[in-house]
Amino acid sequence: MIYDLYIGDQSFSSWSLRGWLMFEKFGVPYRTHMAGLYSGTLKQDLEKLAPARFVPAICTPEGTPVGDSLAIAETLAERHPEAGLWPKDPAARALARWLVAEMHSGFDALRDACPMQLLGTVEGFEPSKEVKADLLRIEELWNTAWTQFGRESSPWLFGDYSLADVFYAPVAARIAGFGLPVGEAAQNYVAAHLSDPAFRRWRAIGLLKSYDPVPYIDGLPLADWPGPAPLNAVISDGPSINDACPYSGKPVTDFLELNGRIWGFCNPGCRDKTINDPEAWPAFMDMVTTHNT
Repeated sequence: MIYDLYIGDQSFSSWSLRGWLMFEKFGVPYRTHMAGLYSGTLKQDLEKLAPARFVPAICTPEGTPVGDSLAIAETLAERHPEAGLWPKDPAARALARWLVAEMHSGFDALRDACPMQLLGTVEGFEPSKEVKADLLRIEELWNTAWTQFGRESSPWLFGDYSLADVFYAPVAARIAGFGLPVGEAAQNYVAAHLSDPAFRRWRAIGLLKSYDPVPYIDGLPLADWPGPAPLNAVISDGPSINDACPYSGKPVTDFLELNGRIWGFCNPGCRDKTINDPEAWPAFMDMVTTHNT
């Protein structure tokens, strides 16, 4: 029961982030396929999923193609009711669907002026009145969810993480990536997304690819990304403490140093995604903890 998930560049494809989080956060098995969103091969890469034209798109284990993130969300919720993609309470579920639908079809000013980019915070950006109006509406929706169905012990809109949070994760990234003005509660919600290990893994993979020039920011300078600062890991020579890659179990060939200790991986990609944010990878941190105790 493994799905095939087709996505675009992690640093910039907001809809791909939504599609990926639906699987990653709710434990639905999947294989990732990269589609050429910016390389010009998108149509070719999605041929097997016709009539899909954009990412994300999926193929079910039975071979049924599904395009559009909202259709994918409903398909997964229908096929995996035990995963809890929507809130259990009917009233909460109705409001969550409302928030998702409004996000899916609205906030054009925010989308146009502040494309998702996960590289840093754009310096010197001044939001228009239309962008500010979108932000006020978003905060109104978030506050409605928190007031009616939130929990003090949870940062998420409906207590437990749900599809509503999936769909607003890239909105949080836009707010962070352009330093947009929002209230304290919204700032805390943005910080929760940026601190979420799944979100951090997505960003760490995206940072494996560099861009010159950087798309979407019109040459504006970038300040540091406002999420949690990663641990200071660097490329190193072996030998390593471990003989097997924490992700694949294969023999190690590439190495990093963290806190004076050397750790090995089966390829440069495994090593470099870990360097980008070591704490985002439970398998790596579990290995470190085990060897440190």
